[in-house]
Amino acid sequence: MKFVLANWGTRGEVEPFAAIGRELVRRGHDVHLVVAPEMVGFAESAGTQAVAFGPSLRVADDPHHEYWKLFFSKPWKLRTLNKLLAEFATPLNEYRQQVEKTLLSLSDGADVLLTGLNYEDVASNVTEHCGTPLATLQIFPLRVNGFEMPFLPAPLCRAVMKMVEWLTWRGHKAEDDAQRRALGLPKAGGPWTQRIAERQSMEIQAYDEVCYPGLADEWARWNDREIPQRPFVGALTMQLPTDDDADVAAWIDAGTPPIFFSFGSMPVDSAADTIAMIAGACAQLGERALVGAGWTDFSRVPAYDHVKIVGPMNYAEILPSCRAVVHHGGAGTTNAGLRAGRPTLITWMLPDQGCWGSRLKKLKVGTGRRFVATTENTLVADLRTILTSEYARRAQQLADRMITPAESVALAADLLEKFALSRRG
Repeated sequence: MKFVLANWGTRGEVEPFAAIGRELVRRGHDVHLVVAPEMVGFAESAGTQAVAFGPSLRVADDPHHEYWKLFFSKPWKLRTLNKLLAEFATPLNEYRQQVEKTLLSLSDGADVLLTGLNYEDVASNVTEHCGTPLATLQIFPLRVNGFEMPFLPAPLCRAVMKMVEWLTWRGHKAEDDAQRRALGLPKAGGPWTQRIAERQSMEIQAYDEVCYPGLADEWARWNDREIPQRPFVGALTMQLPTDDDADVAAWIDAGTPPIFFSFGSMPVDSAADTIAMIAGACAQLGERALVGAGWTDFSRVPAYDHVKIVGPMNYAEILPSCRAVVHHGGAGTTNAGLRAGRPTLITWMLPDQGCWGSRLKKLKVGTGRRFVATTENTLVADLRTILTSEYARRAQQLADRMITPAESVALAADLLEKFALSRRG
């Protein structure tokens, strides 16, 4: 069978697709990964064919981060917010036709097109035009529910998410209408999320059901069928080894278990100040720090005896040897820390990351704080909160109930195969 897996985004957003793609290739299927230009090499490492679409990540990501940083700190600066909004939305909109053309060329004859959050509307229209079965993959509860924002009552959470869905569609309505016209499709009367559900597309939930107690019951009507429409498969990762894993493991073994820090693709204003804050907090607590560099250049920061800065590493191999994890709240890193059974502090920058912080606080396995509001003193206080035997015990208990990475990938591939076969005429 032929599978097209398309998702524009950073490593954390692409890896779930690459993990499924590698498994489908192993099973003998024809697989194309469609990713941002910077992600083509990574996609090819999964053994799949890889095609670039959309703008470069940096063009859109930098203003996107600046927008949310300003939104959560100085929301009254409307002129600057509108400017930043245009800066990250414009490149994505400018590539809509290129994305459409790329997906059209690959969708013809495909058994399933699997897409993610970015350009989901384009993929929906293309597959409707081609008659290709559509599946989506979500790394957090993106569809309307009462659990994604645990700081809100469930009815209000649903109302807010429904409003956001509608506003997002209205913001793209002109482009959506134009694309549907060009594809010979009727004008849409509502958000593409509703259209996707009405077509009974499979919407894979690539996170663990145990992290959202009660969500499966709320969505029971979607899954009470032979092939579930919103199946929970757990987080999807490739668990790739790196050249530095042995060195990192040796450093950990040479002392007390460290606290792991990472900010992934999120920018930090000052690398030196960030490391100084981490070093100072850990010194006060008598802890060591292992810092994953991510996209930040830490090459010119001062050295500290109790701090080690590393590049890419295999989270599945290293995190179980750490005492706790502190990071930006990306879904991939969050799930890796939870699977390792380690309490977590999320220093978030984007809304979905903040929701993960609130979710872990609700589960009593961690807490969260905005990164721009984090200081050495707050970091010490937050670490003291999670570095207790109670948090460690609850985190390990949650980890014991989570789906393993191997099971998650196998389950996702099984579901896609069954879904493809069920849609064959």
